[in-house]
Amino acid sequence: MPQLVPASETGETLHDARELTRGQSTAHITLDGKVYTLRITRAGKLILTK
Repeated sequence: MPQLVPASETGETLHDARELTRGQSTAHITLDGKVYTLRITRAGKLILTK
């Protein structure tokens, strides 16, 4: 089983989903001109849709 390493130790950027949604349940994210929706479900799961 792979060992989990905090993102700060791997040099990756870590983003908190609740900060991205600013306390709401959804956030819109763009990539290459396309808009994606990040949604936090009531069960605390993340869903990313195009």
